[in-house]
Amino acid sequence: MSYLNKGSMLTLYVSITRLSRGTLKIMFHTVIGLPATLKLMEFGLAMQDCDKCIELAPNFIKGYLRKAALLKIDKPQEAMDVYKKALEIDSSNAEARQGLEQCTYALRSLPPEERAKMAMSDPEIQKILQDPAMQVILEQMQKDPSAAQEHLKNPAVNKKFMKLVESGIVQIR
Repeated sequence: MSYLNKGSMLTLYVSITRLSRGTLKIMFHTVIGLPATLKLMEFGLAMQDCDKCIELAPNFIKGYLRKAALLKIDKPQEAMDVYKKALEIDSSNAEARQGLEQCTYALRSLPPEERAKMAMSDPEIQKILQDPAMQVILEQMQKDPSAAQEHLKNPAVNKKFMKLVESGIVQIR
Protein backbone atom coordinates (compact mmCIF):
# COMPACT_ATOMS: atom_id res chain seq x y z
CA MET A 1 0.00 0.00 0.00
CA SER A 2 2.86 2.35 -0.71
CA TYR A 3 0.65 4.48 -2.95
CA LEU A 4 -1.53 5.50 0.04
CA ASN A 5 -0.30 7.93 2.65
CA LYS A 6 -1.46 7.76 6.27
CA GLY A 7 -4.04 10.51 5.76
CA SER A 8 -5.72 8.81 2.79
CA MET A 9 -5.61 5.44 4.58
CA LEU A 10 -7.34 6.99 7.60
CA THR A 11 -9.97 8.60 5.38
CA LEU A 12 -10.56 5.26 3.65
CA TYR A 13 -10.83 3.48 7.01
CA VAL A 14 -13.33 6.01 8.38
CA SER A 15 -15.39 5.81 5.18
CA ILE A 16 -15.49 2.01 5.29
CA THR A 17 -16.49 1.90 8.97
CA ARG A 18 -19.48 4.14 8.23
CA LEU A 19 -20.83 1.76 5.59
CA SER A 20 -23.48 -0.80 6.42
CA ARG A 21 -22.59 -4.49 6.51
CA GLY A 22 -24.54 -5.08 3.29
CA THR A 23 -22.66 -2.33 1.48
CA LEU A 24 -19.36 -3.76 2.70
CA LYS A 25 -20.32 -7.20 1.39
CA ILE A 26 -21.25 -5.73 -2.00
CA MET A 27 -17.99 -3.81 -2.14
CA PHE A 28 -16.05 -6.96 -1.25
CA HIS A 29 -17.67 -9.04 -3.96
CA THR A 30 -17.36 -6.44 -6.73
CA VAL A 31 -14.23 -4.51 -5.82
CA ILE A 32 -12.04 -7.10 -4.10
CA GLY A 33 -13.41 -10.59 -4.59
CA LEU A 34 -14.14 -10.59 -8.31
CA PRO A 35 -10.88 -9.01 -9.52
CA ALA A 36 -8.87 -11.34 -7.25
CA THR A 37 -10.62 -14.46 -8.49
CA LEU A 38 -10.20 -13.34 -12.09
CA LYS A 39 -6.51 -12.70 -11.60
CA LEU A 40 -6.17 -16.22 -10.20
CA MET A 41 -8.14 -17.53 -13.21
CA GLU A 42 -10.82 -18.89 -10.86
CA PHE A 43 -13.81 -18.24 -13.10
CA GLY A 44 -16.18 -20.37 -11.02
CA LEU A 45 -15.39 -18.32 -7.92
CA ALA A 46 -15.69 -15.11 -9.94
CA MET A 47 -19.18 -16.19 -11.04
CA GLN A 48 -20.06 -16.92 -7.41
CA ASP A 49 -18.93 -13.39 -6.48
CA CYS A 50 -21.17 -11.96 -9.19
CA ASP A 51 -24.15 -14.03 -8.05
CA LYS A 52 -23.58 -13.01 -4.43
CA CYS A 53 -23.36 -9.35 -5.42
CA ILE A 54 -26.65 -9.63 -7.37
CA GLU A 55 -28.26 -11.41 -4.41
CA LEU A 56 -27.14 -8.69 -1.98
CA ALA A 57 -28.00 -5.77 -4.25
CA PRO A 58 -30.37 -6.69 -7.10
CA ASN A 59 -30.38 -3.09 -8.40
CA PHE A 60 -26.58 -2.70 -8.43
CA ILE A 61 -25.76 -2.83 -12.14
CA LYS A 62 -22.07 -3.68 -11.77
CA GLY A 63 -22.91 -7.18 -10.52
CA TYR A 64 -24.85 -7.85 -13.72
CA LEU A 65 -22.20 -6.30 -15.96
CA ARG A 66 -19.42 -8.40 -14.40
CA LYS A 67 -21.49 -11.57 -14.65
CA ALA A 68 -22.38 -10.92 -18.29
CA ALA A 69 -18.73 -10.24 -19.14
CA LEU A 70 -17.79 -13.64 -17.69
CA LEU A 71 -20.61 -15.41 -19.52
CA LYS A 72 -19.87 -13.66 -22.81
CA ILE A 73 -16.74 -15.79 -23.22
CA ASP A 74 -18.47 -19.13 -23.73
CA LYS A 75 -22.19 -18.58 -23.11
CA PRO A 76 -23.21 -15.54 -25.18
CA GLN A 77 -26.92 -16.44 -25.03
CA GLU A 78 -26.90 -16.36 -21.22
CA ALA A 79 -24.79 -13.20 -21.28
CA MET A 80 -27.45 -11.52 -23.44
CA ASP A 81 -30.09 -12.27 -20.81
CA VAL A 82 -27.90 -10.78 -18.06
CA TYR A 83 -27.15 -7.68 -20.16
CA LYS A 84 -30.92 -7.27 -20.68
CA LYS A 85 -31.44 -7.40 -16.91
CA ALA A 86 -28.75 -4.72 -16.53
CA LEU A 87 -30.57 -2.58 -19.09
CA GLU A 88 -33.78 -2.97 -17.07
CA ILE A 89 -31.92 -1.28 -14.21
CA ASP A 90 -30.33 1.43 -16.37
CA SER A 91 -31.56 1.57 -19.97
CA SER A 92 -28.87 4.07 -20.94
CA ASN A 93 -25.87 2.06 -19.69
CA ALA A 94 -23.34 2.04 -22.54
CA GLU A 95 -21.44 -1.03 -21.30
CA ALA A 96 -24.63 -3.11 -21.18
CA ARG A 97 -25.73 -1.93 -24.63
CA GLN A 98 -22.33 -2.65 -26.14
CA GLY A 99 -22.14 -6.07 -24.47
CA LEU A 100 -25.59 -6.97 -25.76
CA GLU A 101 -24.58 -5.96 -29.30
CA GLN A 102 -21.35 -7.99 -29.06
CA CYS A 103 -23.24 -11.08 -27.90
CA THR A 104 -25.79 -10.70 -30.67
CA TYR A 105 -23.02 -10.39 -33.24
CA ALA A 106 -21.13 -13.37 -31.78
CA LEU A 107 -24.24 -15.55 -31.95
CA ARG A 108 -25.12 -14.49 -35.48
CA SER A 109 -21.61 -15.21 -36.72
CA LEU A 110 -21.73 -18.83 -35.51
CA PRO A 111 -22.64 -21.57 -37.99
CA PRO A 112 -26.35 -22.48 -37.71
CA GLU A 113 -25.61 -25.97 -36.35
CA GLU A 114 -23.45 -24.56 -33.54
CA ARG A 115 -26.03 -21.90 -32.69
CA ALA A 116 -28.75 -24.53 -32.46
CA LYS A 117 -26.52 -26.76 -30.33
CA MET A 118 -25.80 -23.89 -27.91
CA ALA A 119 -29.46 -22.94 -27.80
CA MET A 120 -30.59 -26.46 -27.01
CA SER A 121 -28.42 -26.45 -23.89
CA ASP A 122 -30.30 -23.39 -22.61
CA PRO A 123 -33.01 -24.50 -20.10
CA GLU A 124 -35.27 -21.60 -21.09
CA ILE A 125 -35.16 -22.63 -24.77
CA GLN A 126 -35.90 -26.23 -23.81
CA LYS A 127 -38.88 -25.09 -21.75
CA ILE A 128 -40.25 -23.01 -24.65
CA LEU A 129 -39.86 -25.87 -27.11
CA GLN A 130 -41.55 -28.34 -24.74
CA ASP A 131 -44.52 -26.04 -24.15
CA PRO A 132 -47.49 -27.65 -25.98
CA ALA A 133 -49.11 -24.28 -26.68
CA MET A 134 -45.90 -22.93 -28.25
CA GLN A 135 -45.58 -26.09 -30.35
CA VAL A 136 -49.06 -25.51 -31.77
CA ILE A 137 -48.34 -21.81 -32.36
CA LEU A 138 -45.02 -22.52 -34.12
CA GLU A 139 -46.70 -25.15 -36.30
CA GLN A 140 -49.47 -22.68 -37.24
CA MET A 141 -46.90 -20.00 -38.02
CA GLN A 142 -45.04 -22.38 -40.30
CA LYS A 143 -48.18 -23.36 -42.21
CA ASP A 144 -49.78 -19.91 -42.31
CA PRO A 145 -47.36 -16.94 -42.04
CA SER A 146 -50.28 -14.53 -41.60
CA ALA A 147 -51.11 -16.34 -38.34
CA ALA A 148 -47.72 -15.18 -37.04
CA GLN A 149 -48.86 -11.56 -36.86
CA GLU A 150 -51.89 -12.51 -34.81
CA HIS A 151 -49.93 -14.71 -32.39
CA LEU A 152 -47.15 -12.14 -31.93
CA LYS A 153 -49.66 -9.62 -30.57
CA ASN A 154 -49.64 -11.68 -27.38
CA PRO A 155 -46.67 -10.34 -25.33
CA ALA A 156 -45.87 -13.72 -23.75
CA VAL A 157 -45.81 -15.49 -27.12
CA ASN A 158 -43.83 -12.62 -28.66
CA LYS A 159 -41.18 -12.85 -25.93
CA LYS A 160 -40.80 -16.62 -26.34
CA PHE A 161 -40.75 -16.36 -30.12
CA MET A 162 -38.07 -13.64 -30.05
CA LYS A 163 -35.99 -15.82 -27.71
CA LEU A 164 -36.15 -18.61 -30.29
CA VAL A 165 -35.22 -16.21 -33.09
CA GLU A 166 -32.25 -14.79 -31.11
CA SER A 167 -31.01 -18.29 -30.39
CA GLY A 168 -31.18 -19.34 -34.03
CA ILE A 169 -33.78 -22.07 -33.48
CA VAL A 170 -36.36 -20.14 -35.52
CA GLN A 171 -35.28 -18.31 -38.65
CA ILE A 172 -37.32 -15.58 -40.31
CA ARG A 173 -37.19 -15.42 -44.10
